[in-house]
Amino acid sequence: MARRASSSTNPTLIVGIALVIVAAIFGGKFLMTKKSTSFSDVTPLAIQDLMDNGNSLRGNEYLIEGKIDEKLRWTASNGQIISLRVKSAGGEEIIPVQIPDKFNRLNIEREQRYAFKVEFEQGGIPVVTAVNRL
Repeated sequence: MARRASSSTNPTLIVGIALVIVAAIFGGKFLMTKKSTSFSDVTPLAIQDLMDNGNSLRGNEYLIEGKIDEKLRWTASNGQIISLRVKSAGGEEIIPVQIPDKFNRLNIEREQRYAFKVEFEQGGIPVVTAVNRL
């Protein structure tokens, strides 16, 4: 008498496939939430120093974290100028920040939080050299 072939699925195969799917989900989540740029080597800006005399900061590089308040001006050749709400010892302050045209591809919208690595130019104007969305 002939034997029939077994049609049941192998439980080891099912567990293996489930583990691969779970690993792919967690791996994808890890890659998506990874910060693109670290600013741990940059000194945070003391907002009071900027308010007292921004011109004295020129040539130095600082970290500014805050929420976009308004987009003040945009041109394709010069980039944009935004106002940024930052926390200081006396409450919230609003400071202008220039974002050069090399960052034109960023979708910067109001109420989003960002960390900006800035260098101060003549007149005490902070110009962005690197961006990280928080």
